Amino acid sequence: MARIELWNGDICDLEVDAIVSPASTSMWMSTGVAGELKRTGGDAIEFAALRLAPVGLGEAVVTPAGRLAARYVIHAVSLERDRRTSGPAIDRAARSAMARARELGLSSIAFPALGTGIGGFPMDEAASIAVGAVRDELATPSSIEHVIFALRGAAAYEAFVRALATSDPAPTRALLTPVVWTSAGPRDSQPAGIPASPAGRPAAGRLEDLA
Repeated sequence: MARIELWNGDICDLEVDAIVSPASTSMWMSTGVAGELKRTGGDAIEFAALRLAPVGLGEAVVTPAGRLAARYVIHAVSLERDRRTSGPAIDRAARSAMARARELGLSSIAFPALGTGIGGFPMDEAASIAVGAVRDELATPSSIEHVIFALRGAAAYEAFVRALATSDPAPTRALLTPVVWTSAGPRDSQPAGIPASPAGRPAAGRLEDLA
C-alpha cells in the first residue's frame, strides 16, 4: 500500500528516486526550492531543464539530479513566466509529476509545497489541492510506494497534516505516527531509512495512506 508521508526539513537532503522541483514555463531555476536544488545538485540540472523549455503550464519533465542523492528531478510547471500560479496549475503539475514517476517505474517521490513560495498561493489551499491530486494519482496501479511532502516550518507542516486528515477516510488506527527520514548526506552513505524518533527530539511526521 502506498504511503503519503510528511518531512519537516530540506527537500535537498532526501534520498528518494525523484525530487519534484516547482518550475515556470521558462524552466530557469533561479529562486525558491528550484534555486536550492540547483545550488545543491549543480548547474547541470538547470542546463538539462533549459534544453526542454518552454514547457506548458501544468506539465512536467524529467532531468538527471546532478549531485543530489535523488536519481531524477521532475520539473513540475506550476508557475507562469511572471511566477504566479493558481489552483488548477498546482493540481495539473502535481498530477503530471506523478505520471512521470509512474512512467519511470519509481518507488519514491518527494514534493515541496507547490505554488506557496514565490507563487504566493495560500498554504492551506495548496496543501488540499496537492494532497487530493496525489491521492487520486495513487489510485492508478504503479510502482510508487512512498510520496513525501517535504515542508519547511510549522505552518506548512500543519497545513499538510490538516489536508491529509481531511482527505483521508476515517482511520482505523492512529493517524499521526512519529518518524524521522534520514538525510541523504554524501552519495556513498547508507540508504535513507525511517527510524523511530529519539526521545526528546522534535520529529518529522508520517501520515500513512489508509485508502
